[in-house]
Amino acid sequence: MKKSCIVIGAGAAGMMAAGTAAENGVNVTLIERNDRPGRKIMITGKGRCNVTNNCTMINELVENVPTNGRFLHSAFSSFMPYDTMEFFENSGVELKMERGDRIFPVSDKASDIVDSLDSFCKRSGVKRIKGRALKLITENNAVKGVVLESGEEVYADSVIVATGGVSYSSTGSTGDGYDLAKQVGHTVVEPKPSLVPLVCHEGFCMDLQGLSLRNVSISVYDTEKYKEIYSDLGEMLFTHFGVSGPMILSASTHMKDMKPRKYEIHIDLKPGLSYEQLDARVLRDFQENSCRNFINALDKLLPKKLVPVIVRLTGIKPSIRVNQITREMRSKLVSVLKDVKITVLDFRPIEEAIVTSGGVNTKEIDPKTMQSKLCRGLYFAGEVIDVDAYTGGFNLQIAFSTGRLAGNNV
Repeated sequence: MKKSCIVIGAGAAGMMAAGTAAENGVNVTLIERNDRPGRKIMITGKGRCNVTNNCTMINELVENVPTNGRFLHSAFSSFMPYDTMEFFENSGVELKMERGDRIFPVSDKASDIVDSLDSFCKRSGVKRIKGRALKLITENNAVKGVVLESGEEVYADSVIVATGGVSYSSTGSTGDGYDLAKQVGHTVVEPKPSLVPLVCHEGFCMDLQGLSLRNVSISVYDTEKYKEIYSDLGEMLFTHFGVSGPMILSASTHMKDMKPRKYEIHIDLKPGLSYEQLDARVLRDFQENSCRNFINALDKLLPKKLVPVIVRLTGIKPSIRVNQITREMRSKLVSVLKDVKITVLDFRPIEEAIVTSGGVNTKEIDPKTMQSKLCRGLYFAGEVIDVDAYTGGFNLQIAFSTGRLAGNNV
């Protein structure tokens, strides 16, 4: 007699798990509360879906997962990024590689990834029903099925919980998986936002709203420990509340125990130039614009929107003639360009986070199978587990790897 399995959640991890289990001859029922699967996949990568990262070494993958990365060693080993790429390309989805080894569909359409996973489930014989699983049915420390919100009981030999975290709750990720895990004694690490924009103190962030900076570097400092906790080179964005963008989202994963003013971000606007080289560059610009006002002499050096903010931070009068600027004034300008300080007050709400940090305690899950150590037949996959990674396709790879491993082991 065929084994049976219930998968809760038709996201990246859930669809990969369901299709894989069904492919292995298991009768699979996929329970999804939304009308359509893959709601969160549809909004990843600004609708383009950064499906994975062309990372070929397991150690490199693990290093890009700051929260419990080592727990994923077996999952990554069993389904690497090149396996993910092969999976989608064999399904007819052409892929391309962009900056930072990020992999996207050639079409730039996240819907192609969702359709591919949906087709995989259908081809494999997965039965999908709309519903919300609210309770696990257990007997003698073994799972036997689930009770739906409607009161219907669905029975199976195993259950895979792939409900996601609590970020982007509008897509259906409302923490149901945490409640299910707690019902059988699992501890849940408090969910917190990860890969999330930051609220900042400085009013000039609002003045710069919408300005994207590329090829700048940041250094993030913990002011309580007086140490640098993160640095990066890349892209960031100013918003009405503070800062966002790829570098900022990755930096947020290192900000543990968030408190107002605990963290500072120092931006080097010209990381490719040393202090002396930048000073020489500024001097050349000043010599070419010696009769202009200071505020009108920086347009070759900075984006137009940034000029008045930098002038204000230097404390130099905007109207002063360039030929009247002293060496000390020029030194102050160079210092500001090499170190714009931003004070972090808080994360944006968890609903705006790309992923959730926290979830089912990894110590209570067998990393070689994704099965619960507390309840036989219960498995976990994806963001519901206490693992989260940097931007760049790593979080979706976690979903695919853990989903594949759970699907192969039910």
